[in-house]
Amino acid sequence: MNENDYVLSIKDLKTHFAVGSRTVRAVDGVTLDVARGKTMGLVGESGCGKSVTAASIMQILPKAGKIVEGEVIFRSKGKEPVDLSKLKRTDKQMRDIRGKDIAMIFQDPMSSLNPVYRIGDQICENILQHEKVSKDEAMNRTIEMLGKLGIPKPEDRVKNYPHEFSGGMRQRVMIAMGMICNPEVLIADEPTTALDVTIQAQILELMKKIQQEYGTTIVLITHNMGIVADMADNIAVMYMGKIVEFGTKEQIFLTPAHPYTKALLKSVPVLGAGDGKRLTSIRGSTPDPSEMPEGCAFAPRCDFCLGDKCNEAPPYLDIGDGHMVRCWLCEGGVKK
Repeated sequence: MNENDYVLSIKDLKTHFAVGSRTVRAVDGVTLDVARGKTMGLVGESGCGKSVTAASIMQILPKAGKIVEGEVIFRSKGKEPVDLSKLKRTDKQMRDIRGKDIAMIFQDPMSSLNPVYRIGDQICENILQHEKVSKDEAMNRTIEMLGKLGIPKPEDRVKNYPHEFSGGMRQRVMIAMGMICNPEVLIADEPTTALDVTIQAQILELMKKIQQEYGTTIVLITHNMGIVADMADNIAVMYMGKIVEFGTKEQIFLTPAHPYTKALLKSVPVLGAGDGKRLTSIRGSTPDPSEMPEGCAFAPRCDFCLGDKCNEAPPYLDIGDGHMVRCWLCEGGVKK
């Protein structure tokens, strides 16, 4: 693949937070290419930097957060590539991209929707911000989108407030807000959190349908390996601010190479395994991101630690067919 096949190219991205006298390295050197029109699964435990990576791409970091190094190259169709990391959140170019070319579905729809504004007005706002259309046309498009997403009587429901919608319907509203301007990239941050399994399946099916219809690139952030097995084409495994393994879905699930990836897969429940089958937990806990261990951050929890060798930072290695791993156990790979 050449670089134009990637809609997003992230290189050595570092996002740090100033917390008192400490520096929290939430994202600590992420390198990742996102293929156009595909679904990228970004997985890992809570607190590993997945959401901060998304916030860095969108330039919606809190005041304490700052991109200190790296690139986020966005290649929009028919336009010159732009490095999003060099733009300020308030720049007109960034505001034009955010919501129109790159949209995001947030983790908690109830806290992301304004409780004092009607659903229809909140979705229309995104259209009116980015396109020169009348309010009536924007509302008609909103009603049409809600109908496509399976919300009954959308012409009436646009007049409702967020508290009048169920959790699943609020999540559909968030998808509508993200998709209403037909973005090239849709970042979905834990889009099925707190939803029951039936609604989860419906939301994921909707996202697949949207991708097929519009050719949207999806970045799916989750800690649920079952969801990425169903949705993703490629998977990036993140641990303490770094991508520790990247590959196709088949490579990650059938031939995982990093001990952290293997541990994540062992912790997934298997249907029909029997009542006596216990899940394997990952021993220990994630380290304090302001006091990271030297070398490999996973070494203190790793069952395959090589001792002093793992006190050195492992290189990012290609072990074949674009399967990337950051681990000394794969030392025979090609360094990138």
